Amino acid sequence: MGEKQPASQPPIRGATVRADFNDLRAVIHYTKAAHELGLWASEQRLIECYFPKKNARLIEAGCGAGRVSVALAEAGYTRLYAFDFSEELLAQAHSLVCERRLEKRLTLFHADATRVAAHPILQGTAPFDGALFLFNGLMQIPLRRNRRRALRQLAALCRPGAPLLFTTHDREDSPEERALWRLEAARWTRGKQDPALREFGDRYYEDAAIGRTFMHLPTRDEILADLKATGWQHHFDAMRRDIAREPRPVREFSDECRFWVAHQHS
Repeated sequence: MGEKQPASQPPIRGATVRADFNDLRAVIHYTKAAHELGLWASEQRLIECYFPKKNARLIEAGCGAGRVSVALAEAGYTRLYAFDFSEELLAQAHSLVCERRLEKRLTLFHADATRVAAHPILQGTAPFDGALFLFNGLMQIPLRRNRRRALRQLAALCRPGAPLLFTTHDREDSPEERALWRLEAARWTRGKQDPALREFGDRYYEDAAIGRTFMHLPTRDEILADLKATGWQHHFDAMRRDIAREPRPVREFSDECRFWVAHQHS
């Protein structure tokens, strides 16, 4: 896939991921998708199912350059909030919102998902009717305790019963992945893993066109445990291929992933 492991570096932290997303190559890549790609067929199907009311108050974590939130605003959703911790991607999202005159429908702000509930822009506002964290954004937060913190933050912002729609990879989905992770497990057992990686399941790779990307690849059981521990009740999960057949541009832009729906459990 044109990917290669980068040279060894210090352990990956949130600042590492932020810098990678602020890289010009990543900004161009995700901005192009926001302008041209829009919602995937699988995303649209699940959004229509779990967020049918266009006046629902929705919040998107990790909105990047605005691919999902701008598409929702254009589809008629009128009470949208979206945030990202990459300043450069958020600037591109602001530009797209202004270009398409969606300011009255979509409020963008800069925030870290692990601390978003205390953001000043959200103080005194009503609970959200639902949350989204798409394109594996949750899995780009280093360390499981931080991913759980992000899930708790979103639960705190949502009303009881509100749905959360998000995606992850699944390192047990295919024979190829299982074989690769058996080899990786052997490296960890010998202490020979990349020292930049902090937890088993982490992957850090470089693409000449996009730059460097950190991703944690979980198992299904791992995500079920994380939901239970953070105030969410699992409702649904399925691989993308079982939800909708995506057109070639989407398949070229993104790998196979698992969709999840959980409900805020009061």
